[in-house]
Amino acid sequence: MTTPDVEFRPLALPESVDSPDAGDLLEMVHVRNLVYREITGHDDDAMPADELLPHLRSSEYETRKMWIVLEHGRVIGRVGVDLPLEEGSKVAFWLIELLREAWGRGIGSAAYEIVESYARENGRSVLQSWAQHPTADGPRLTPPTGFGEIPEDHAARFYLRHGYSLEQIERESAFDLLAGFGAVESLLAQAEAASSDYRVLQWFAPTPAEYADGYAWMKSRMATDAPAAAMEFDEETWDAARIAEHDARYTDVGQTLQVTAAQHIATGELCAFNELVVGKDRTTASHQEDTLVLKDHRGHKLGTLVKCAGLISWRALVPDSPRVITYNAEENRPMLDINEAIGFAPIAYNGAWKKVLS
Repeated sequence: MTTPDVEFRPLALPESVDSPDAGDLLEMVHVRNLVYREITGHDDDAMPADELLPHLRSSEYETRKMWIVLEHGRVIGRVGVDLPLEEGSKVAFWLIELLREAWGRGIGSAAYEIVESYARENGRSVLQSWAQHPTADGPRLTPPTGFGEIPEDHAARFYLRHGYSLEQIERESAFDLLAGFGAVESLLAQAEAASSDYRVLQWFAPTPAEYADGYAWMKSRMATDAPAAAMEFDEETWDAARIAEHDARYTDVGQTLQVTAAQHIATGELCAFNELVVGKDRTTASHQEDTLVLKDHRGHKLGTLVKCAGLISWRALVPDSPRVITYNAEENRPMLDINEAIGFAPIAYNGAWKKVLS
């Protein structure tokens, strides 16, 4: 799609960042990182192109499509749509990210036409998206869950104008890895005392074969067991092959992924896990990815167990990483209680937005 000054060009992914055709990717990643800095005021969400590239590729589990937005030949943003490939899926996830200089000129709305058209072409009727809404004065919006609020800012007005409803607030929190660990150590001791029927296991990706099936089952429960409000997620099928594909997206580019799990001693079942990730540059922020306790094993402080055990080993592994970033639904009080006790503090709030196409 092209206007007189603006072009939306499909992004062709190169074999590597060193390929002769990597120019569009490199410019896209540069602008992506600038957009996040404009929104957040920091670079904790920045990624180098070689580490982002594997996460942009389609797989047998998901189709990923991206366009770069150019004005007078210069990249000013990107548009992305992800289509889960679970059987019968009606869901599409999307993003539109533009430099602030491009706001207010209809470029975002033109980009959204691409999103909705692509979703319809692929039989998707449930469109969902997330955006950070920095603190601002003025009117507020509250989701139907009743937990949390965001300002009715530029991004919120964009979603509302295009027929979206705010369904959930997601809290972004940070834990200072360079501060004292007394609370973490104390909480770990309490969790160990409350979970004597369980042991802690840890590994780094790639996942050892003996843990692949159990880890796969827990990953499959993320889509069904985590609080989602009215957002829709397909039940996912995970197996050892999908775990291997998941792990490779990190290990192939030199990122470190640590998994801390709780194993039920009597049965050998893996029943809780926590993931921590850092890029090749270990002086950058770490990110806590998925954390889950299987429903049948809740009530034994396993969430505290895997989080605290993970953080303690992580600090020794990456002593120069300044903080860990994590995200939780604002209504997920059990997990937020754990995070707050550990020392995670809220730094931002994201809106989860949804539209059902007619």
